Amino acid sequence: MSPLIPASSTARLRSIDALRGLVIVIMLLDHVRETFFLHHQVSDPMDVSATDPALFFSRLLAHLCAPVFVFLTGVSAWLYGAKAGSRGAAAAFLAKRGAFLILLEIVVVNFAWTFQFPPSVIYLQVIWVIGLSMLALAALLWLPRAALVVIGVLLVAGHNALDGVHVAAGEFMHVPWAVLHDRGWIQVGDALRLRTSYPLLPWIGVIALGYAVGPWFQARVPAAVRQRRLWAAGIAALAGFVVLRMLNGYGQAQPWAVQDDALHTVMSFVNITKYPPSLMFLLLTLGLGLCLLVLIERAQTAAWVGVLCVFGAAPMFFYLLHLYVLKALYLAGEGVWGLNQGKFFGVDSMASIWLISVLLAVALYWPVRWFGRLKAARRDIFWLKYL
Repeated sequence: MSPLIPASSTARLRSIDALRGLVIVIMLLDHVRETFFLHHQVSDPMDVSATDPALFFSRLLAHLCAPVFVFLTGVSAWLYGAKAGSRGAAAAFLAKRGAFLILLEIVVVNFAWTFQFPPSVIYLQVIWVIGLSMLALAALLWLPRAALVVIGVLLVAGHNALDGVHVAAGEFMHVPWAVLHDRGWIQVGDALRLRTSYPLLPWIGVIALGYAVGPWFQARVPAAVRQRRLWAAGIAALAGFVVLRMLNGYGQAQPWAVQDDALHTVMSFVNITKYPPSLMFLLLTLGLGLCLLVLIERAQTAAWVGVLCVFGAAPMFFYLLHLYVLKALYLAGEGVWGLNQGKFFGVDSMASIWLISVLLAVALYWPVRWFGRLKAARRDIFWLKYL
């Protein structure tokens, strides 16, 4: 999640930070929803017939976050190795940072969600899967670039062929399969369960493809060439999504269907599975992400790009900070107003969720900017680069 390279004034690297910052702010919206809209929780995939469009599309927007984070982590890993002049340096950093993220998910992030110690449930979510993906990339980056592309495409496009493979609890391979592909529960003793919310296999494919794209961001590659490649790849992914989704075949378990009106038909068409991310999910989100990367690079001098770069230069700090701020706000609201939504404290509309998200983004901008400047100034403090 955190950039593997320092912030740069060049457009190619500013675009990476800015896109990372954009999806962080979108992630904030989704986590505000998960904090103050629990009384309107949605399933995955979302039930088009029962979900309000404002909630549906807000949740759909958040689908951009994880694929873009993982893809840009791969890009940044290549750039880190290029700057160090060694794939070994990139592999070593990926291994250390990956292990750090796994520990962070289990100890710090999970506590922010559950506020329970010792925990009875540990949710292995996006930080966990980024950490595991980094460990996998540390091994895979020694392969030729062409081999990385093949592996990435096979994992992204082929993992849905394994959707029918399930291993019951207690059987051989249940634990590794729950981690790799089949989202499920792992029982650890009598008092602790693990929830593998983000199955790993497709995410290895995403980070591998990001690493393979890394050379497009070399300083000697003309901006027009890079943008043309990114644009072509993004449009190809989006076109692939439209064609394959129209066919209602491979790549998404839930077929789409014509609904009572055009809006709900569109909702059905873009109702895609995140856990694990289906081929349709990754084609749509990565396609949009690549196109956004081009648009942001072309708008490098805009003030909003600079604002997004502030968030994108210190994303892990932002991630941890916003989780604990949201938990504190929820407990404060519950203490002042009580459980005003049945078993939960919350707000009544998605408009309120958007408003809270905007206000929080503004409030968190300043501490994130402070930390980003500290991180850039104090290169002598080694642990800062892990945040």
